[in-house]
Amino acid sequence: MIDVEETTMEQDTEPAAAPPPPPPPAASKNGKKSEGNSIFSWIFILALLGVWTGVGVVWFDLVDYDTVVGSLSPYDVDGDGRVGLEDAKVLLGLKEKPTASEPSQHMPVTDTSSEENVISGLKTEAEHARAETEFSNPPSSNEDSLDIDEGLTADDATSHLDREFIPFDSTEINFDSVRQDDKSLNTIDTTGELVVEAGPEETGHSDSTVLYSAQFGDQQIEEADPPAAETAQEETGTTAPPEPAQEPRTAEDLLEEAPANTESKPETSESATQPEPTEPEPEESAAAQETQPKPETPEAPAASEAPQDNTQSNTAEETTVKKKKPKMLNKFDKTIKAEIDAAEKLRKKGKAEEALRAFEGLVQKHPHSPRSRYGKAQSEDDLAEKMRSNEMLLKAVNTYKEAAELPDAPAGLIKAALKRRADRQQFLGRMRSSMATLQLLVQTFPEDIALKNDLGVAHLLIGDNQAAKTVYEEVLAVAPSDGFAKVHYGFILKSENRIEESIPYLRDGLLSGAEGTDDGRFYFHLGDALQRVGDQSAYEWYERGHKHGHFASVWQRSLYNVKGLRAQPWWTPRETGYTDLVKMLERNWLTIRDEALSVMNASSGLFVAEDENLREKGDWGQFTLWQQGRKVAASCRSVPKTCALLERYPEATGCKRGQIKFSVMQPGTHVWPHTGPTNCRLRMHLGLVIPADGCRIRCTDQIRNWEEGKVLIFDDSFEHEVWQDADRYRLIFIVDVWHPELSQTQRQTLSPI
Repeated sequence: MIDVEETTMEQDTEPAAAPPPPPPPAASKNGKKSEGNSIFSWIFILALLGVWTGVGVVWFDLVDYDTVVGSLSPYDVDGDGRVGLEDAKVLLGLKEKPTASEPSQHMPVTDTSSEENVISGLKTEAEHARAETEFSNPPSSNEDSLDIDEGLTADDATSHLDREFIPFDSTEINFDSVRQDDKSLNTIDTTGELVVEAGPEETGHSDSTVLYSAQFGDQQIEEADPPAAETAQEETGTTAPPEPAQEPRTAEDLLEEAPANTESKPETSESATQPEPTEPEPEESAAAQETQPKPETPEAPAASEAPQDNTQSNTAEETTVKKKKPKMLNKFDKTIKAEIDAAEKLRKKGKAEEALRAFEGLVQKHPHSPRSRYGKAQSEDDLAEKMRSNEMLLKAVNTYKEAAELPDAPAGLIKAALKRRADRQQFLGRMRSSMATLQLLVQTFPEDIALKNDLGVAHLLIGDNQAAKTVYEEVLAVAPSDGFAKVHYGFILKSENRIEESIPYLRDGLLSGAEGTDDGRFYFHLGDALQRVGDQSAYEWYERGHKHGHFASVWQRSLYNVKGLRAQPWWTPRETGYTDLVKMLERNWLTIRDEALSVMNASSGLFVAEDENLREKGDWGQFTLWQQGRKVAASCRSVPKTCALLERYPEATGCKRGQIKFSVMQPGTHVWPHTGPTNCRLRMHLGLVIPADGCRIRCTDQIRNWEEGKVLIFDDSFEHEVWQDADRYRLIFIVDVWHPELSQTQRQTLSPI
């Protein structure tokens, strides 16, 4: 046997073995040794970098390819529009340069046949949310006026235009007072007057149809003298090809040249288009409207028939005709088209400041270029919205005028510039200036139906319904199927209490599906007219208006709305949260009644007859203590105790969308079904003198009666109706309060009604 210990010692005394040699390098499949990084890998990485660099250049628009291509034009020696092999041969001296007599393979840039394609990529100027409420006039500019041969004498014009435009309050409208996401709220009250509001929390019915009210009071809108045509600085530094040495044209010149420039066709009104999130450019808008055909007059349904939705079919008919784009470049502007396009590209990208600098440079170099000056006006317009600056917007208004008056301005550019000018003047509350611009447009383009429709709207804006009526009668005489004219003419007839006559115009106008007719105001008035003649199809039109998004429901048809507020016809004091106010009224009802009776017995004429055209028959008088959150001091002197009781309740006295008043109704009175203008208030009725029988009020489908010394609370944005069939008068005290779910901020910022 082998001794284990000896074996161990022998192993310990042996020298250490050498470390094993490193493994041989792995051989590749082709028998060659592999290296740490192959050349192929590096090539692959570099190729990927190149691809991604190219993607980045294209994606982030790091290279202006139009400029690059334009910079190669000196090397296009043969004039074929591209740099190719033949050009290289010439540059290398291998071939002679072609002479001027050699025909070019491409048309020159000044070819007039391509004029209609010049503006194919331009967008239409978007309308600012029409904030035509709460106007006060911005400072008058010496430049914001227009020399025009209006076709009216100065006295005639003054008789129509001297009516003042009173806003709901004295807050000056400007970009600071209009949120960026606000849209114009075109609304209606129950008087047959079209009214508007643009409160910060409004969620009503957004469209850009302009705002009407014949109930505004008188406030002078000052207009300034026209600006100088051009400054000396703009006349110098011209580097362009020779330009015609003509003076800028005045409005009178435009009128004289109108037949040559007019390319108008009947069109639907632009004033009622919906504002879009993006801002299309005026050229496309003008093109779309110049050639838009009018739908045929739909056959009016019988009085009892349900409305048929023909909107889609009519719209399809309107779009079957290809729309012709207006010409925006004259012959000279085509020679500088590349410069204009480069500046326009900046504007389209939203770089308003850079675009403005570019167009200003073009105007200095080419003072007689209409398209350059029009681009300057558009850039000022864009920048005004970005800066929320009325001052900048006034500059744009005047630059639009300058562009339209320049020599050789194309008819399409004149129309687009003046239409945008009129729109911006309305936005600024300059109704007289806007009307003057529209009158010039109508005289310059007499065949353009849409411009006449816009002029009718302008008359409605200053409360001149008769002038508007005349305009729409002229439109319907030449275009009897014009839906826009029909709904507006029907509205005017209804405001004159010609109820039955108004119905076919309102109905046919809505059925036409014409632009600007799908508006809650017209559904409201058509339904109201039908109700007054006893036609139950009124509710079918209300339902249609609800489905189109104009009404919260068939019953709740107010248009000055804040979203999300609790909606129910009848309320309890606990639900309102105003229990202290209700208790105070009911505890002091005798004091309130006695003061009201003293005013009635004095025969002082303080009770004023209801003037909102809500009565079918009878006698209904009101005596107001607070109106739109403002105390009527003279009235409170007659009922001092009542007013003192209310001073402690700001939910009532501070309600800018309501009233506090006494209401007396004589026997035999019936108040038509109607809705209040807003969902922002609740209405309290305190019974003071209530006959035992015959007096009742309906709200939706629920009928209730008043009690002396008790308060009824309802939401008057829901349909309600009143009957007074008793043998003596009924006297109540009406107190409007803010909707309890409105925040303090909303109560402070919502506009008055």
